[in-house]
Amino acid sequence: MADTALTARQRSPLGDAVHRLAAATRSSRGAIRLAELPFLAQVNVRLDAKSPAAEAVGLALGLQLPLEPNTVVHAGDVTAMWLGPDEWLLVGLRGTERDLESRIRSAAGDEPLSVTDVSAQRTTLLVGGPRARDLLAHGCSLDLHPRAFGPGRCAQATLARTQVVLVARDEPRAGFWVLVRSSFAGYLADWLLDAAVEHR
Repeated sequence: MADTALTARQRSPLGDAVHRLAAATRSSRGAIRLAELPFLAQVNVRLDAKSPAAEAVGLALGLQLPLEPNTVVHAGDVTAMWLGPDEWLLVGLRGTERDLESRIRSAAGDEPLSVTDVSAQRTTLLVGGPRARDLLAHGCSLDLHPRAFGPGRCAQATLARTQVVLVARDEPRAGFWVLVRSSFAGYLADWLLDAAVEHR
């Protein structure tokens, strides 16, 4: 019998919404950009931020794990997000989760830590364009003004009554990442599409 786990084609949580997200982007005439970034590698790491393992893991990844609350650090194709005093979410390119996990475990050695591949738990929505902040603020209680939530910031928040990890991207006009649990992705995409009509 064939191993369907290896041969089955991956299906993103928002595969059915791709055309609607693209249509909303076109109809906004550049004011809002919506897209799914499916299958990004996502690895949750928990360890003592003051331990030798934290520094070793940072060296192995080519970045320092962010120690300031709600901040993001990038190095190459890896993004590290602060989720708590001893917790980070690492995001990388599709298919790199095993490599990230292996590098982290090797670097930490015998130091206590927890490394969990959570790639299948969430998908990522890109919300960009000049009206992106207004669109997100419509359903989020965070202060999203650039002075309070500028590039390099992240937060675990509620958007349209859905738990998300919100990331303000560093690159110019890169917009936001909205990491949402796969089971809520369809609902959140529908909400964004509906709200986008009001923010054209």
